[in-house]
Amino acid sequence: MAVLVILAILLIDQVIKIWVKTSMTLHESIHVTDWFYITFIENNGMAFGMQLGSKIVLSLFRVAAIALLGYYIWHLVRQHAKTGYIICLSMVLAGAAGNLIDCMFYGLVFNASSPFYLSYFVPFGTGYAPFLMGKVVDMFYFPLFETDWPSWVPFVGGDHFVFFSPVFNFADVCISVSVVWLLLFYHQEISKISFTQVADQKDQKPESPNEGKQEE
Repeated sequence: MAVLVILAILLIDQVIKIWVKTSMTLHESIHVTDWFYITFIENNGMAFGMQLGSKIVLSLFRVAAIALLGYYIWHLVRQHAKTGYIICLSMVLAGAAGNLIDCMFYGLVFNASSPFYLSYFVPFGTGYAPFLMGKVVDMFYFPLFETDWPSWVPFVGGDHFVFFSPVFNFADVCISVSVVWLLLFYHQEISKISFTQVADQKDQKPESPNEGKQEE
């Protein structure tokens, strides 16, 4: 089930991203409702367009985190852990992997996006960026309401305010929903996470019945 969840999320995420990237120009926006737009942007950072240091360091950190999380999920499956807990962690892994795929391969197989023309596939390795340096595609924009800050508010008085302003993708949604679900219903399991204990349990051998009898 964990594998099916991961594959399904990766498939949906990549289909949406490829459609947006090859069907919309950069910063183009499709009005769905007054509070929901499909807006094509790209970013170098983490979920919801946040930035965190060097691009290559971020990509390598994602690779390491996905590998550790994958090992932990594999251990949970072997230990017959709670299905809901495994599914939530699988959603986190799939979301992280979905954005990592953008970083790994989009720069190799796509030309650079532009506000003036559609992006398209190019021969492998001739795209706009080297391996691990591609940009993440985002498209979901939910400006639930807009207003102006009162003039008396320090620093931002008179500025325009949009709630909710980040543009994000399906992978971000999977990560956010699963993290909230984990915190609400599986906080005890999270508090017990220890990769050292996982390794120790793997190395431990069950005591044979004869050994127990000899001790008696």
